[in-house]
Formats: sequence, structure tokens, C-alpha cells
Amino acid sequence: MATLELMVITEAIIKSIKPGPYLDDHAIQRLKSVFPDTLILGALDLIDRDSVITYTTPWGRTHYEVLGSTATYTVLPQLSATNPSSRAYCSCPSFTYAVLISETFVLCKHVLAIRLAEQLGKCPTRPASKDDLVALVLRQNAH
Repeated sequence: MATLELMVITEAIIKSIKPGPYLDDHAIQRLKSVFPDTLILGALDLIDRDSVITYTTPWGRTHYEVLGSTATYTVLPQLSATNPSSRAYCSCPSFTYAVLISETFVLCKHVLAIRLAEQLGKCPTRPASKDDLVALVLRQNAH
């Protein structure tokens, strides 16, 4: 299936998830139609471990980080079904290989974790000053 079609389907599946503490069986089955179990379970594990962090600046900008098993990743979770050039981005190696190079998936577990956490209302938000943002960028560039 073409990447654009998968993006449209993925976006529809994510938007159909109802807010709440858990995914229902129907939501899990819909996710399984697009993603392997390992990717879904990996994303849900990140959410359960509170590894998805949203930083919001006083001027309204939102930044996302996911605490992975080996590093902290910067994530731009916007998945645009109408504009493939504005697809999601993650700084993890899996995203580079599985999404950008081989096009095996339309997103990695870190992006999926953010999108699901937002949809479920399980994405903790922390205020971020400009100094905090500088620290985020420096931390990311250290990898």
C-alpha cells in the first residue's frame, strides 16, 4: 500500500480513538491493521512508563520528547494525510531506517506513543521557558 494511503488510514484510526485510560479492543484491532504488534506494544509501553513528555512554551509552542530505552528522542508528531512532505518525524534510528529509507512504516513507536497518548489524554505537559528549550536542543544535539 502506498505511503500516502497508509498515512490517511493511520490518521483516521488515531482520530477514532476515544479519550480514556485505556484503548478498547476495537481500537487495538484497527491499529493492528496498520502496525505490527511489536510497534503497538512498544508505543503503549512508553505511555505506561510515562515516557512521553510534552513541553509547552509561554508563547504557545509545543515540543515533544520520548524517553526511549537507549536515548531521549525529539518527536514532531504531526501526521498529515494531505501533505506527505509534512509527515511526522522522530530523531530515533528506527524512524530513519523504517520510515524514511525503507518506507516499511509511516511512523515509529515514539511517534505512535505521542499520538496515542494525546488521544487518550495521557500526555503530561510541562511548562518550558526559553532556557528549557535551549537545554532540549543541546541535549538532542549531544547524541
